[in-house]
Amino acid sequence: MPGGWGSLHEDAVDEQGTVAPALHEMSDAWLVGRASELVALAQSSTFEDQLDAAHDVDEILAEAQSRGEPRIVGQLLRAAAVVRIVTPDLVEFSDSVLDELLAHCRRHGLLVLEAEAHALRGRRYLLGGFEDKALTEVASGLAMLEENLAPDPMLDKRTWDRLLANALQTTGLVLTQLGVYEMADEVLARAHNAIRDGGGPHLIYVHLVNRTRLLIGWGLRLERVNNQEEAQGRFTTASAIATAVEGPFRESLHPGRRDRTAAEQVPIIGAAHALAKPGAQHIARLWSLRELAMYARELIIVSIALARCLEIEELPQQALQVLSDARTRLDADTSEPTLMLCLVREYARMSGPHGERTVSALEDYARALEVELWLMQEARTSTLLTRRDHERLTRAHGTVSQQAMQDPLTGLPNRRALDERIGALLSAQTHPMAIALVDLDGFKVVNDRHSHAEGDDVLRVIASTLRQALRGDDLVARYGGDEFVVLLPGAPLSAAEAALGRAVEAVADLPSDLSRGVTLSVGVISVRPHETANQALARADSAMYVAKRRGGCQVAAVEGEASAEA
Repeated sequence: MPGGWGSLHEDAVDEQGTVAPALHEMSDAWLVGRASELVALAQSSTFEDQLDAAHDVDEILAEAQSRGEPRIVGQLLRAAAVVRIVTPDLVEFSDSVLDELLAHCRRHGLLVLEAEAHALRGRRYLLGGFEDKALTEVASGLAMLEENLAPDPMLDKRTWDRLLANALQTTGLVLTQLGVYEMADEVLARAHNAIRDGGGPHLIYVHLVNRTRLLIGWGLRLERVNNQEEAQGRFTTASAIATAVEGPFRESLHPGRRDRTAAEQVPIIGAAHALAKPGAQHIARLWSLRELAMYARELIIVSIALARCLEIEELPQQALQVLSDARTRLDADTSEPTLMLCLVREYARMSGPHGERTVSALEDYARALEVELWLMQEARTSTLLTRRDHERLTRAHGTVSQQAMQDPLTGLPNRRALDERIGALLSAQTHPMAIALVDLDGFKVVNDRHSHAEGDDVLRVIASTLRQALRGDDLVARYGGDEFVVLLPGAPLSAAEAALGRAVEAVADLPSDLSRGVTLSVGVISVRPHETANQALARADSAMYVAKRRGGCQVAAVEGEASAEA
């Protein structure tokens, strides 16, 4: 593994003979942090290093899945998808990971990660040349990100801001690839707001590079419709941002050398300065950056910048060769449709046929063609907005239907949803099946000593923890007040008791500032053949009181009638 330890699942020894702890001994925060390092490595390294990064991310993901915390698993599924998308021979393997990421996010209500998963799938579609599908995916992600997003109560503000910034940046990148620059600019401005307060150096570095890349693409697009003044303004701003990149670059996760500038190692950054003010001073650097270009966007932008510098130095044949080489290398690449047109246009501009009348006629034709392309681009923007609005309305309609079956405070199914689900399970004679009634210990004290608003916060946190501790097929519903009901279809009583015991432990282990010391008393029973819902719930309620009488913070599993023990 480049720059790190050997096998992550066993104690490893580095070059100095230091023993590293095994992966299962590392914290959740370490898993996420290490995955972020590997993603950065995969985005800026050799193919061999990319393969190593993919292998290591998969090992970290497997460890997280064995622990089962949904938010950690979601972040690591994202990392596994990104590493595959940026590694040429692994792109096709990203499809199954993206499917798993989307399913995981929907199951656990991870809206921001789900929005980014749609954007990542859009990026994947562009690699396959499916622009229309990419539009649909990014529209779905935009609709989610434009909802009234409330911070996840299980995450600290810094982590929440980072997840939101990542989703917005990925969405902005796909919009930039599609050439929808105005909308991309708006999305990246929102990403800036998410990064501003809590973003680390690497996140700031990535954001500034994305902004620079957006402005360069936008400037090249404006040139194609002969709007030179605005184009130059975009290039000038891009160069200024490229200068600002240098600080966070030195502290970022980029695997480059810290004794050299970002402009010498990051193709987009070096090209930004050259496009703002082309000249001989950039040529040597751009030749080097052309060799470092890993992605189509980098090769196109560096090639155009280098060709313009060579043109100014009256080296037109070298300039043409640079552009021709880029076209040849990218002949089968479909990831940057708008930038590819810019490259073709630049080549045509420098290699026009001889003869003033012919040149003039071709220029008139090209100008008319560019106007048509501009209108097509506006149509693409309109299509994107229409699909986003459709997705928004679809989600809103689903939300209205869902709200009738959802507890507004906790987001869990309400009593009505519980009645429907338990009725369906009992009528289908689902056996074995366990039903549990959960009551909060010490909740009244929270309301009395603090406030009802703080009590509501505790209810939300505990509801989320209870939901996460159980299987995806189990239903957790708010029964009323501080009581919840859990349906565990297919679970024998012993398995249900063990699962609910883990939930009790998860709540007991919550930080006191989240739980306020509240714990769970749980009564669980196994449903009998032909038993009604009311009968089963009454037995679960009696079992819950057994747990209360034993001191609370535990599960009482009752085979027959609940004991009247003191």
